[in-house]
Amino acid sequence: MLPTADEGRGVGAGGGRQPRGSQAGLDPGIAGLASLAEPTRRALYLYVRAADGPVSRDDAAAGVGVPRYKAKFHLDKLVDDGLLETGFARRTGRDGPGAGRPAKLYRPGARELAVTLPERRYELAGQLMARAITDARGEGRPVTEALRRAARDRGHGLAGVALGRAGSRPSPAALLAAARSVLDDEGYETRRDPAGLTLANCPFRALAAEHTALVCGMNLAIMEGLLDRLGPLRCAAVLDPAEGRCCVRLTAPVPGAG
Repeated sequence: MLPTADEGRGVGAGGGRQPRGSQAGLDPGIAGLASLAEPTRRALYLYVRAADGPVSRDDAAAGVGVPRYKAKFHLDKLVDDGLLETGFARRTGRDGPGAGRPAKLYRPGARELAVTLPERRYELAGQLMARAITDARGEGRPVTEALRRAARDRGHGLAGVALGRAGSRPSPAALLAAARSVLDDEGYETRRDPAGLTLANCPFRALAAEHTALVCGMNLAIMEGLLDRLGPLRCAAVLDPAEGRCCVRLTAPVPGAG
């Protein structure tokens, strides 16, 4: 059986897990989108996006018809949430004495926001497949083999994150809690069951529906790469397709298996 981990604690030095309702992994996207629910803030954001160049607080305030102090508050909140960026420049076009102080200017942020519930990771799938195609062409190997290697490397990286969260010399329970935390952040929504862990969500669901063998093989390789580096857990990744969840499960070792 897999070790028991405390379901009620956040992962940290103690090695526990975050509560099931935690928003870990979703906060940046949700915070950014929530900013735009406020009408004045949304109007300011759209004004800055539509402008030909960086805009000042005075420009933005006049553009949406609000007092300057109100524009300042909402513009700075948009900066805090990553939707806008700032810089400083003199608007007079002059330098030297008498040119005036540089004005704080706002421009659209480079950050992209997308929130899906349950979580999907199609950009990650695209990155893995792009790497696989590049490697396959360069090395003369089948694309599916190259994808499996890229996915295992992804799993190795996730294991490194889990080991960092588990702390030095973690117990099996702490290591399991850290691994679950990482998988939850990836969108897999882990659940305990009598035989091990069920992955209640597939982050690549739409792709899996159209290209089942390819995507399930990629998911399996990610989990195998994760477990490669988490030996003390002594569990295995197996294909076990079922409706409404990931096609891979993590199971405790079968007695007598090599």
